[in-house]
Amino acid sequence: MAFHSILFVKTEDGVSSESVEEPGFFPDLNLDQIISAITFGKEEYNLKPFFYTSLHDPDAVKYRYEIMQDLENAVLLENIKAFARRMRAMLRHLNLINQLSYRYNKEGWFLTAVDTYCEAVQCLVQDLTAADLASHGLLAFREYLTDYAQSEEFTTLFTATEQLKADLSTVSYCLLIKDSRITVRNYAAEIDYSAVVDETFAKFKQGAVTDYRIKLATDTGLNHVEAQVLDLAAKLHPEIFLRLDDYCRNYSHFVAEKISRFDREIQFYVAYLDYIATFKRAGLPFCYPQISDQCKEVHNYAGFDLALAHKLLAENARVVGNDFQLTDKERILVVTGPNQGGKTTFARMFGQLHYLAGIGCPVPGREAQLFLCDRLFTHFEKEEAIENLRGKLEDDLVRIYHILNQATASSIIILNEIFTSTTLKDAALLGRKIMQRISQLDLLCVCVTFIDELAACSEKTVSMVSTVAPENPASRTYKIIRKPADGLSYAIFIAEKYRLTYDCLKERLQL
Repeated sequence: MAFHSILFVKTEDGVSSESVEEPGFFPDLNLDQIISAITFGKEEYNLKPFFYTSLHDPDAVKYRYEIMQDLENAVLLENIKAFARRMRAMLRHLNLINQLSYRYNKEGWFLTAVDTYCEAVQCLVQDLTAADLASHGLLAFREYLTDYAQSEEFTTLFTATEQLKADLSTVSYCLLIKDSRITVRNYAAEIDYSAVVDETFAKFKQGAVTDYRIKLATDTGLNHVEAQVLDLAAKLHPEIFLRLDDYCRNYSHFVAEKISRFDREIQFYVAYLDYIATFKRAGLPFCYPQISDQCKEVHNYAGFDLALAHKLLAENARVVGNDFQLTDKERILVVTGPNQGGKTTFARMFGQLHYLAGIGCPVPGREAQLFLCDRLFTHFEKEEAIENLRGKLEDDLVRIYHILNQATASSIIILNEIFTSTTLKDAALLGRKIMQRISQLDLLCVCVTFIDELAACSEKTVSMVSTVAPENPASRTYKIIRKPADGLSYAIFIAEKYRLTYDCLKERLQL
C-alpha cells in the first residue's frame, strides 16, 4: 500500500481532524483530564485534535492497533524517539534562524538544520530496516522512507550538504588585534603560539588547577564584531561562501511533507504508550479489544477508570478493576446501589473504554470486546444555569430529549443520576419512558440510577449493583457486580460516619 499517513487510512480523514474541537462529553467522562495527561510535554505537536477525532471504520481502528503493537517493541520505540529528538533539534535550528540578524550566521544554522535532517532520515532508515515490523502502516512507511532516502531529491541534498560542510571546514584565516582594530587576513601557515606557550610552561604545572577559560554558547547568534569578522573571512574565500548562498536558496524547502507529517503523527502512539507505561509498571492490565460496528455483544474484564487510576497511583492507593458483559439481546446496564460505591466511576469507565478503543488505543482490562459507535452521548448532573431560566427537572428533560432525538441504533448513551430533583414516583415514571425509548433504539446504554425498578424494565436491561464489605457495610468495595437490585443504600452508615444521624444532630445542637 502507498503511504500517506501513519494515523489515517484515508487522506481526507487526516485533513478533517485538524479542525476538530473537544467533544462535549469529555468532561463528563474525565476524558479531558486523560488527554491532557497524555499530551503533557508534547504541546508543540498539537496532538489533541487527533485524540478528539473518532474513527468509524473498524479497519481504520485496526490499522492503529497494529502500529501500537509494533511500537510496544522497546528498541523500536526508542528509535522512533531518537528520530523525534533529531527532528526537534532541526526545528530548533530553523527557529533560531528567525531570531538572528546576520546573513552568514543564518546560513550556517540553516546548513546545520539540513545536516540534522539528513542524519534523522538515514538513521531511521537503518532502524526500520533492522526492525521486525508487522503493521501495514509502518511497513508502508518503511518502504516510502527507503525509496525517499535513495531518491535523487534526497541524495542530491545529502551530497551537497556533505560537500559544503567539507569546504567550510577548510576555511582558515588570521586575526590581528591591536587596540580597537581587528584585521582579518589569509592564514599563512603561521606557528600556533598557543601550543608553544603551553609547552613552555608545562614544567611549572603543579597538579590540577582551575580552568579559567570561558565556555562560549554554540546555539546563539553572533554579536556585531563576530559578524563583521565573518563577513571579512567570506571576502577571503568568496567561492565557498557563494556556494553557501546558492545552497540556502536552492534547498529552502528541504523537509519532505510526508516525513514532517510522520514526525508529528507518530507522537500520538508514543504519547499514549508512555502514558500507559506507568499503569503497566503498577501491574494494571491493558489489552487490544475486538472491535465491531455491527455486533453489540460487549465485555471487558478487570477494566478501570484511567483518570481515577492516575490519581490513585500518585497516592499509592489501590485501583479496583470491574467487569461487564452484554450478550444476545442485552443492551442496557442499569447500575444501582449505595452512594459513593463506584457507580459513576463504572459508567465513566464504560465510556472511556469505548471511546479510547474507537480511536485505536489499547484499553484497560485483561480482555475486551467493544462496539464502535457513531456517537457517544452523556447526561450527567449539572448545576442549574441561571441564564436559561430553566429548573433542574426541565433542564434534565430538555437535555435527554435532544440526546434521544440525535441518537441512532449505533450510538452509546451514558446516563448518570438523572431526575434527582423530583419525587421518586415521577422519577420512576420518567425513567421508564426513557428506558422504553432507548430500548426501541436498540443502542448500548449505561444508566446509573437510584430507581431500582429500572433494572428490570425489559429483557434488554441488565442489573448491576455496587457492593459493600459484608463485615462492615460502611466500607465500600467499589466492585460493581451483576445481580438484581436489592434496594439497599446503606445511607445510615454514611450518616454515622459523618455524624449526621438524628441522634448526632440532636447532640450537637443540644436539643
